[in-house]
Amino acid sequence: MLAETICSAVSAAGLGLAAVTAYRKRFLAATRIAAYALVPVALVMTGFVEWVSGMVFDPTVWIGFGLLGLSWLLFMTTRAVERRGLATSEQSGKPPKKVKGKPATEAVAPAASAPSLGAAGTGSRPQSTAAPADDFSDIEAILKKHGI
Repeated sequence: MLAETICSAVSAAGLGLAAVTAYRKRFLAATRIAAYALVPVALVMTGFVEWVSGMVFDPTVWIGFGLLGLSWLLFMTTRAVERRGLATSEQSGKPPKKVKGKPATEAVAPAASAPSLGAAGTGSRPQSTAAPADDFSDIEAILKKHGI
């Protein structure tokens, strides 16, 4: 009953403010203020205010929110424990457990990504082992220049 009275008073004050604004020849702003002023009365008439006030003052609803919070806390705790277990197994040398959604931690050898030429590529080009070292010499020079 008190909430309905407060909503009605807020709407009346808003409509009064809209009337003063319209008197000052600011009709667009007055219309917008009137639209906002009608919202509290509309919420009272639809029963939304009564539903919210019944929900806020009902202890069963608060127990339900508490159980939702407890459920969330349990989910987060189990995730943290699972992640900590994965981190300790990686440090101890045990093979890590497979977790759904976690990327593989094993690296691929650089030569594994090179195309396999087979017998067709024999004798056409000599392969040099010094070429990859030359590729990184400029990067090493930049890093040394910056003191890294």
